[in-house]
Amino acid sequence: MTDTAVRDTIVETLDASELVYTEHRPGTFEVTLPGERKLQTTCRLEVGKHSLGIHAFVARNPDENHQVVYRWLLERNLKMFGVAFAVDAAGDIYLDGRLPLSAVTADELDRVLGAVLTYADESFNTILELGFASSIRKEWEWRESRGESTRNLDAFKHLKP
Repeated sequence: MTDTAVRDTIVETLDASELVYTEHRPGTFEVTLPGERKLQTTCRLEVGKHSLGIHAFVARNPDENHQVVYRWLLERNLKMFGVAFAVDAAGDIYLDGRLPLSAVTADELDRVLGAVLTYADESFNTILELGFASSIRKEWEWRESRGESTRNLDAFKHLKP
């Protein structure tokens, strides 16, 4: 499959899925995937010489419990399709994968984007709870002391001080 055919497949699939995207340069796309727990996941698709790279930011470097967070991610990788959790030099957490260009079809692209969305969304609160519990507790205290809404902290009620 040629670079042009892969690019065309990506554009057609993203348009058909009504996903918001930008093509920064030919063959490099930034796609916004809407979620529930993680409200949106930004995914970069890069058409390379031999493969399509899939890269999605999930969470910044945890404030605490790095070993626990990273072990949880590695254990989760054993059950995943198409992408795996990865950590960059700054400790930020990503989903990363590659597909051979010959495998880039509308169905496979839909499947891998669905995997990215599912894994990012399902994992987000666990990553926050494991890696940012102290910050979540401080946020509860700060909001309650000011009488502000804690509605978006509802998933972490068990961390309320």
